[in-house]
Amino acid sequence: MNYDPLFESVNIGPVTAPNRFYAVPHATGHGHLAPQGAIALRETKAMGGWGTVCVQITEVSADTDLASHPIERIWDEAYLTVHAKQAESIKRHGALAGIELGHAGMRARNFTTGVPVIGPSHLPIIRPEIPVQARAMDKRDIRRFRDDHRRAALAAKKAGYDILYVYAAHDISIFTNFLTLRTNQRSDEYGGSLENRVRLLREVLEDTLEVANGECAVALRFSVHETNAATPITYDAEGRDIVEMLAGLPDLWDVNISGWSADSNTSRFSEEGHQLPFTEFVKAVTDKPVVGVGRNTSPDKMLGLIKSGKQDLIGAARPSIADPYLPNKIRAGRVEDIRECIGCNICVSGDSYGVAIRCTQNPTMSEEWRRGWHPENIPAAQTAQHILIVGGGPAGLECAWTLARAGHEVTLAEASDDFGGRALLESGLPGLSAWRRVRDYRVYQLQQMANVQMYPANRLGVDEIKEYGADQVVIATGSSWRRDGVGSTNFAALPWLRELNVLTPDDVMAGKAATGKVVVFDDEHFYMGSVVAEEMRKRGHEVVLVTPLREVATWTDHTLEIGKILNRLVELGVEIHTDYGLLGGDEKQLRFEALRPGKAELVLDCDTLVFVGARLPKDDLYLELREHLPEGSVHLAGDALVPGMMQAAVFSGHKVAREILATANSENLVFRLERPDVT
Repeated sequence: MNYDPLFESVNIGPVTAPNRFYAVPHATGHGHLAPQGAIALRETKAMGGWGTVCVQITEVSADTDLASHPIERIWDEAYLTVHAKQAESIKRHGALAGIELGHAGMRARNFTTGVPVIGPSHLPIIRPEIPVQARAMDKRDIRRFRDDHRRAALAAKKAGYDILYVYAAHDISIFTNFLTLRTNQRSDEYGGSLENRVRLLREVLEDTLEVANGECAVALRFSVHETNAATPITYDAEGRDIVEMLAGLPDLWDVNISGWSADSNTSRFSEEGHQLPFTEFVKAVTDKPVVGVGRNTSPDKMLGLIKSGKQDLIGAARPSIADPYLPNKIRAGRVEDIRECIGCNICVSGDSYGVAIRCTQNPTMSEEWRRGWHPENIPAAQTAQHILIVGGGPAGLECAWTLARAGHEVTLAEASDDFGGRALLESGLPGLSAWRRVRDYRVYQLQQMANVQMYPANRLGVDEIKEYGADQVVIATGSSWRRDGVGSTNFAALPWLRELNVLTPDDVMAGKAATGKVVVFDDEHFYMGSVVAEEMRKRGHEVVLVTPLREVATWTDHTLEIGKILNRLVELGVEIHTDYGLLGGDEKQLRFEALRPGKAELVLDCDTLVFVGARLPKDDLYLELREHLPEGSVHLAGDALVPGMMQAAVFSGHKVAREILATANSENLVFRLERPDVT
């Protein structure tokens, strides 16, 4: 396949992108208080060949504080030094540097700054659980906002950014508040008709173009379609009308769909390129360059987008996180070496906690500065050692690949017939097929290396490991799901469960059959309970899902899936009960205690209970080996160290490898801390 068209330059107003790979703005979790991490993350993308690298939402004024979400700022001179360094670090590698100037409007909280939230109308902010209201902007407020945005644009230009964004997307923008009738209840020239509601966006676009003055490009990031609003802007109605009204103003259209859970849909609920049916019309409406997103990871599909004329630039957030070197690998003809995003949204989940983002596929994400980890370059081992890794799941595979790249002789032994561990097993569950990429990518890489020996169907014990005589041994034997009732809300085993037909997720993934009516009790609260329920329905069982919390799959709120999961279960006919804990039962019935006042005890017919709770690390081999091998030569990684998310297992495997590579007391064993200047 000839991918040369992906490396053609693209004129964006007065600036030129060196290729069509465009790393769109996305949150990194660093914000204005941890700039070194954000700078290094974005510079790594520029080093990896992304022709344009953009900075996330950057607050243009003090009245757009998003509280727990670490956002960058540019409304004070104090922030300019960092922005200048950030722009320079991107541009030194030949990429364009863009900055997303934003005002959150009715999504702001202003807990930090203590000033009123502003918007077009007197309404509560767009987070119903937060007791804050927005104050309707008068004409003076509108003038002040325009002045703030203009000053921010001037500051961004001074800092050296090539592309200045006007941000009207994801329902996290004051412009969106003015555009939609849901929040714009004004009767003056900024409300009512669509032309009036577009007025503020048009004025700020014109202000920003005036500031750019033909020296910087101006991009408009706009959600052409809303999926979850009471009075939505849609791609076939007002969304298209707005694009037509403003078609010739910005130098670049960056288009997507809204809200965020639709824009950043997981692979469980959408295919690659899922936004295209909503956004492809834009290219037919404007003669300006268009960039769009959709978790595009396939170079062939990227090429198709360009050749079909549907986009001018390939936008990416999550694919650029999973593999910052994706463009360079395509250019070098190394398509098979691309570390493809699996669409799990672990990166997205960090935003809820205000922490630096993580990635299941790329364990070096957010560690570029603080630990000095590079996604492609592993420091060479000073002395090649022979390393035995026991366990070929996500942690073992990542550990083996990292150590092999450093030059060590690596032997990987796996007890089962194939490598992959939980990545292989979980990818067989409904909606999780993309998760197999964690396994496939690493197995392929290891199979190409002469210094790696791989042995499936080899269960090793202490004697075999001692006899093998490796210099270092890594135990990555995973974990097992508990069947004794211990979970997130119950820390004591329930002996009466031994008398019942109880399956665990391990049993389900191994293909063990259930009988009759199935009750899934979810006391883990991530994806597994709902996926197992879906699998049981797929096998033809009547299924009831019970959870002790007030929502199903509670933690998936952070991966933007909770609403979709509930809808899926309802569509499948899964009966759902929340706020109930296991109380007792026999071979035909289960009793549940009500955990919320006013609810009665629940009794359900049940032939098979699938218990989704805690896990136990398989660390027996490690504990025994420590008594027989030299101190410091045996290491524990992944779920065998502590059960957790798949991302944590991959990260653990990588970290153990880095520690083996490091000398004693190396800086790799800890990480550098950001120290904001108190002045």
